[in-house]
Amino acid sequence: MYEDFYGLREKPFGKTPDPRFLFPGRKHAEALARLQLAVEEQDIVLLTGDIGSGKTTLSRALIDSLDNGYYPVLIINPLLSPSQLLRTITLRLGIEDASRHRHEVLEAINAKLFELFEAGRRTVVIIDEAQLIPGKATFEELRLLTNFQLDDRNLMALVLIGQTELRERLNKKPYRALRQRIGMQYHLGPLDLDETREFVQHRLRVAGRVEPLFDEEAIAVLHEHSGGVPRRINILAGNALFEGFGRGANMVGAEIVEDVARDLG
Repeated sequence: MYEDFYGLREKPFGKTPDPRFLFPGRKHAEALARLQLAVEEQDIVLLTGDIGSGKTTLSRALIDSLDNGYYPVLIINPLLSPSQLLRTITLRLGIEDASRHRHEVLEAINAKLFELFEAGRRTVVIIDEAQLIPGKATFEELRLLTNFQLDDRNLMALVLIGQTELRERLNKKPYRALRQRIGMQYHLGPLDLDETREFVQHRLRVAGRVEPLFDEEAIAVLHEHSGGVPRRINILAGNALFEGFGRGANMVGAEIVEDVARDLG
């Protein structure tokens, strides 16, 4: 609707985790680099952050960055019992005739991981929203899966992505065995004012506009009301563009962002 008015090819502030829009700022670049290194080392890595900080977008960017030498297994709804987790992983690995018996399922997974390794592919299990994993037993099943290894290397990498409470949970005594195996971790904090400005401009560039569209006061108000959380910035900025279009404003100013923030509560 407002794309033509503002010289955009597409909406710049969508809610989907499109890796094309991943902000290449210091925090997100470092987080992605750590994820990639952990995958390369076939290690366990933990990425945490507040709601809307860009974790899911990073997971998609990680998958997009992997070449054919990797076999990614993505689980986006980990509210699973141990047996459901194993069944989900077997399906993602293309094991269609797995037994109902746990030890036979584990043997089938181990055999598949080794088959992929022999074919020159390294398996990466990525669990998004890992704070939803219901209990210690499912985490313990994940830990046991990382026992699948050769003498000199693991047969799979494990990427755990979740909200801040996931880190707090894993720091508790019952999860000590898994926590000790986590080789890398990173916490995504909010963007500061300069990063908010760069974030907005980056998304506008990806959407086709090079010139600034939000003035400096508008950026400051965006940062204030969003707290530097990318998802909140997207919601405010997207609504501000719609409001600016309705007002025929060539530039989005602080007043428009304030009005939108008030309407959104």
